[in-house]
Amino acid sequence: MCLLLPLLLFLQLTQPPQVSGVGINYGTLGNNLPPPKKVAQLLQSTVMSKVKIYDTNPDILSAFSNTGIDLIVAVQNSQVANLSSNPSAASEWFSSRVAPFLPATSIVSIAVGNEYLTTENLDPNALFKAMQNLHSALLSRGLDRKIKVTTPHSMAVLATSFPPSAATFAAMLLPPMTSIVEFLADTGAPFMVNAYPYFAYRDNPKTIDLEYALLGNATGVADKGFTYTNMLDAQIDAVRSAIGSLGFGNRSIRLVVSESGWPSKGDPAATPENARTYNGRLVEKAQSNKGTPMKPSESVEIFVFALFNENKKEGGESERNFGILDSDGSRVYDVDISCEFCSMVEMGEKPKGPSVWCVAKPHADEKVIKGVLDFCCGGGGVDCREIKENGDCFAPDKLHAHASYAMNAYYQMHGRNYWNCDFKGTALVTFTDPSYGRCRYAQQ
Repeated sequence: MCLLLPLLLFLQLTQPPQVSGVGINYGTLGNNLPPPKKVAQLLQSTVMSKVKIYDTNPDILSAFSNTGIDLIVAVQNSQVANLSSNPSAASEWFSSRVAPFLPATSIVSIAVGNEYLTTENLDPNALFKAMQNLHSALLSRGLDRKIKVTTPHSMAVLATSFPPSAATFAAMLLPPMTSIVEFLADTGAPFMVNAYPYFAYRDNPKTIDLEYALLGNATGVADKGFTYTNMLDAQIDAVRSAIGSLGFGNRSIRLVVSESGWPSKGDPAATPENARTYNGRLVEKAQSNKGTPMKPSESVEIFVFALFNENKKEGGESERNFGILDSDGSRVYDVDISCEFCSMVEMGEKPKGPSVWCVAKPHADEKVIKGVLDFCCGGGGVDCREIKENGDCFAPDKLHAHASYAMNAYYQMHGRNYWNCDFKGTALVTFTDPSYGRCRYAQQ
């Protein structure tokens, strides 16, 4: 029994995280954007712990190596049909576009297509097959627990979104959506939805309350015992109801808002003031660990759209002005995305041979990190004397720094396998020696 408890605790720590977080969509449809390396450096000092991109741009994947920021990469809509044709096509895509950047770049998800099922002239059955083939490629490499395969949907996949409790998927999409939802439930991947109260308000300003759309504490809309004080919660719960209508209500399927934002220029509602209000509240909501009326204890991960204004994006002026930053990196409006927990032991700059180390992600949740530290120095069997007072690694006296030392010791002790540097998604492998001064990190 005594031997079993540490093992059970470790298994709990290595399960995929079920906590909320703040992500950002990094689009590149602009001819005046800063280089990816500068973008990665900028984001390391923010609350944005995950970045979603719309392709597998090698410059971006390289720039985010050893940053502690998780990436979601994408299969573009035009590539889905090819990946669905046979498993070897998906395996080759992964081998050439993703595998070369692992494990230095922390890639945690592959988004197959974007709003694929509601895009004209695309085969809906190809999407599910492409997702299956990519999952098989990950499974054959032992990466299926680290990297999840999913696909972002628009709210247009719903036949109706109000009231939330009565929402269902569009009838013509029921066959592919049923297969996709079952796949997500079986593989532990999240259901992604792009949810924009902005568009609903823009199209119906006389019937929708602005404060309700801006995530304010509006008077509230009642639905079967639930009260909705903001539209985003109602949209999320509408998706929950639609999933339940397929017969998957009892399955564990995590919801992620893969895009949500408010433009600062263009249409009458697209003002800097409204954008600041919405996106500021959106970041607060993502960090709150609070759920929705239907599931108040189940937090929802949110990806803000978008990092930059993109001057080459198609559509109206508002489409090009969803960014919280301008092309020069300056803020379009005053919204606080700074991170007070993102400083840790400064890494060295020169890799030393083939050695690898395991360290805490700078943005990792402190409560989870504390549990990991306690485990490593307890049941994990790590000698933690060096991070005690008067030890060579005690300074800086910061939780992330101490956890990094303990994580690495555990990683080296128990074999340098990827699952020994996971710790509920709070750690990453680095090829740069984190040792400093008299503090030496173990290595093989």
